[in-house]
Amino acid sequence: MDDNTNTVYLVGAGPGDPDLLTVKALRLIQKADVVIYDRLVSDPILDLVSPEAERIFAGKRARDHYMPQDEINGLLVESAISGKIVVRLKGGDPFVFGRGGEEAVTLAEAGVRFEIVPGITSSAGCAAYAGIPLTHRDHAHSVRFVTGHTQHGDEPELNWSSLADPATTLVVYMGMTNAPIISTKLIEAGLDASTPAAAINMGTRPEQKVVLSTLSGLPQAIVDNALSGATLLVIGSVVNLADTIAWFAPET
Repeated sequence: MDDNTNTVYLVGAGPGDPDLLTVKALRLIQKADVVIYDRLVSDPILDLVSPEAERIFAGKRARDHYMPQDEINGLLVESAISGKIVVRLKGGDPFVFGRGGEEAVTLAEAGVRFEIVPGITSSAGCAAYAGIPLTHRDHAHSVRFVTGHTQHGDEPELNWSSLADPATTLVVYMGMTNAPIISTKLIEAGLDASTPAAAINMGTRPEQKVVLSTLSGLPQAIVDNALSGATLLVIGSVVNLADTIAWFAPET
């Protein structure tokens, strides 16, 4: 639409590499009056924001919310009503564990015009840069996406028996803190302890680090490698392809 004012754009920034931004995301980032961004948005992407734009950090991490979600929702409505072009910049894709749905409902109920701009979700981007295909005819015919932490920081309540499928690739967002629980529960549900597993830290970025292990060994491997920051867990036999397909050469 031509008139962008009084509009909130829920924009997916992808997993970190600015070259993975969509054309529409880049255009909106550069013309926005206000950019409300999360912790997972990388610095090179923030560098693309107009120097005249107001930047508001609304970053969140597991169990440590810089700005509560209801406050973010109110800020989006308030900023749009003021007649500004507002970009809500979110790591990955807004509708994949990004709370974009909650924010869209708030805007709709407030009568605020909005648009959704999809981004490359972390599972697709990070796995690709780690050389791990999420599906492969010889390894996995399906893929499951789950979150490794709950709203209140409790033990994740997942259907472990349905997730313990050796023919399925399991991708766990925000699962590093609860990796010991995830590993134990999957093994108890019947998934072989030797199932290949990976932790992809800061995926697609120059500092990317990929730790390859097994389901039982993954929690200790995370500790041994002192991983911190955005980390995606991938569990399944497709992880065995990482060494063969690995193509991305991050900083060492």
